[in-house]
Amino acid sequence: MFILFRVILAVKSDLMKKMRLLLPLLLLFFSSCKKIDQLLTFEIPNSENIKIPASGLINTPFISPVPVTMSNEQTFKNNNTSADLIKDVRLRNLTLTIVDPATARFDFLQSIKLYIGTDPSDKVLLASLDSVPTSVSTITLLPSNAKLDAYIKASSYTLYTEVAVRSTVAQELTVRADSRFQVTADPL
Repeated sequence: MFILFRVILAVKSDLMKKMRLLLPLLLLFFSSCKKIDQLLTFEIPNSENIKIPASGLINTPFISPVPVTMSNEQTFKNNNTSADLIKDVRLRNLTLTIVDPATARFDFLQSIKLYIGTDPSDKVLLASLDSVPTSVSTITLLPSNAKLDAYIKASSYTLYTEVAVRSTVAQELTVRADSRFQVTADPL
């Protein structure tokens, strides 16, 4: 019995020594993975103008799908990666600003949803704002957290808009959409 007790203590002691060595290695591995992801993460800014025609007596402005041509190969190259190594793309920020006429405000808009797609059948929610404030010419939409790899790797995508309005749009508006995508590449 005493011998069995000593064997158990010896095994337990040996196991504890290995755990003390293994734990720091595991912590180093996981923290280095996070640091590698940080090194391989960069942003892609984009800016597009969207025309909103005057709606006259109709209380729903018509916003055409906006085609966006992307050429991210140089951006990928500048960040020491390529499209085939991109593993995660998320929208970080999307701001809409009325640029023409400069005095216009988003008073006509109640809510907005922007979708992204390479064709109408594969669109996903990009960002939205359920309650648009009045008396402002700039609004920031809430990103959807959708995985956007396929769209940023593509040579082009289209922005689709769904809106609810408070009133008509008296004159044509030009709205600038400024977005920032966070891109993480795979090191291998």
